[in-house]
Amino acid sequence: MISITVTALVFGVVFLAELPDKTALAGLVLGTRYRASYVFAGVAAAFLLHVVLAVAAGSVLTLLPQQIVHALTGVLFLGGAAMLLLKKGDGEEEVKKPADQSFWKVAGTGFMLILVAEFGDLTQIMTANLAARYDDPISVGLGAVLGLWAVAGLGIVGGKALMRRVPLRLITQIAAVLMLALGAWSLWEAVAG
Repeated sequence: MISITVTALVFGVVFLAELPDKTALAGLVLGTRYRASYVFAGVAAAFLLHVVLAVAAGSVLTLLPQQIVHALTGVLFLGGAAMLLLKKGDGEEEVKKPADQSFWKVAGTGFMLILVAEFGDLTQIMTANLAARYDDPISVGLGAVLGLWAVAGLGIVGGKALMRRVPLRLITQIAAVLMLALGAWSLWEAVAG
């Protein structure tokens, strides 16, 4: 059974953490050069693969005693918050334009770009943490993949307009505060439990 609460929480955390990430900018660049639906298909497939791997890793963590899991996820959330707060913007990445603009070439370019750029990324680690914390792989996976797809869609279709209205720094700070709260809560549960 899917928990709407867990799905919504994971969606919000992953969405806010991914929005200022370089992959949102890469999606924006690809979306300005190619057919948006082709780009989204490739990017969405790569994000789905990342979420499946992250949820599987998080599910393995649930085999450990709860206090260790809470302590580990708390430390990782606090580390993720620090990474967001200390991260320097690195601008748009240059993406080579394939000569052939068929579905498979464009989707493949988007897939490979995200697959490589996101491996071991903050949102993948966060998804594993959330899967371990909530022991609800379906809800966590659904929230994470929908959050990542929403960012990809925004980046591909209208990223520049969004970034003009909402400062990237504010989005990053909100994501960091959410991660700090989740980290503190997890550590409190580790100590209290």
